[in-house]
Amino acid sequence: MTATVASHRKPRQHPLAALIGGGSRSARTARTAATLALAGAATATAAGGTGQAAPQPTPAQVKDRVDALYQEAEVATQNYNGAKEAADHAREELSRLQDEAARRTRKLNTARAELGTLAASQYRSGGVDPTVQLLLSADPQRYLDGAAVLERTGSHQATAMAGYARRLGSVRQVREQAEHTAQRLVSTEARLKKHRVTVVRKLDAAEQLLSRLTAEQRQRMAGGGDSRAAGGAGRADRGTGRGDGLLGGIPAGAAATAAAAVTAQAPNSRAARAVSFAYAALGKPYVWGATGPSAYDCSGLTQAAWKSGGVSLPRTTYTQISSGPRIDRSQLAPGDLVFFYSGISHVGLYIGDGKMIHAPHPGAPVRIAPIDQMPFAGATRPA
Repeated sequence: MTATVASHRKPRQHPLAALIGGGSRSARTARTAATLALAGAATATAAGGTGQAAPQPTPAQVKDRVDALYQEAEVATQNYNGAKEAADHAREELSRLQDEAARRTRKLNTARAELGTLAASQYRSGGVDPTVQLLLSADPQRYLDGAAVLERTGSHQATAMAGYARRLGSVRQVREQAEHTAQRLVSTEARLKKHRVTVVRKLDAAEQLLSRLTAEQRQRMAGGGDSRAAGGAGRADRGTGRGDGLLGGIPAGAAATAAAAVTAQAPNSRAARAVSFAYAALGKPYVWGATGPSAYDCSGLTQAAWKSGGVSLPRTTYTQISSGPRIDRSQLAPGDLVFFYSGISHVGLYIGDGKMIHAPHPGAPVRIAPIDQMPFAGATRPA
């Protein structure tokens, strides 16, 4: 009777108890499989609920992101260019100040030697300053008789002392300027390094995105060759773009004829020479920070082009825009500088008919492109 009651009181087993508890080898195998399945389901839920891999970006999404990375890299490139220009100027100034300090130090040493000669002469005459000797004299007539000599001696000594003090002060001043310039150079070089790292990081990210596309997708993305995300590696120095016999989208043989026609419309001879230079640069590769003659970035190209016309432009886009009077878009003429984006981070050389010659970005050589492919920010006619 007791056994019967005990059997009725035995707790009901959970449906998974056979898997969780002991049992045969087959039961333990099933139990292990169920545990792994439950763990996998939990992992999938924690990762996002579906367990599916994130979808790959479409070519259009890649293009948008690459365009944005190139734009960000271009901003950093202009900051790099500005810091490099400042560092170069600081080095030149430091070198000049060091030379000036050395020259003034030589003069100071000469003045010191002169004072030493005067001091030795006084010592030989008794070791007492002539002025003091005369003032201690009890004979007023001797004082009056020696006044002229004292004046000459005092004048020479005073001049020597004043000259030494002046040169000492000037040497100190130049050395302080040199020290300040050296500190500024260190700070500028730190900024230069920071901008360099930013540029490389942006371009590497763009290259990684482009590497996910097929050659056909990159070609479609280029869409005629003027896309900011034109097919090609994100590194700056791969290929010149000349292999297909085209220079910026026109046959190589027609470049000279086109250049002659455009330069004839330039407002002056300087602009004409700048345009001619830009046409000659078609097909050369983009390299960030480059100013030629084998490669250029955007502001490096325009600077070199106008230099050939006898006009010295500053290095960066945001300083080149102030290199001459602003020109309304409706009044553009060949040779004018055209700027893009709100931060003035890109520049091209206008050649008429709504087009420009510019250095676009890594992987895209110097080429002809419409000015409306990027947000127009303004134009300048260098003077």
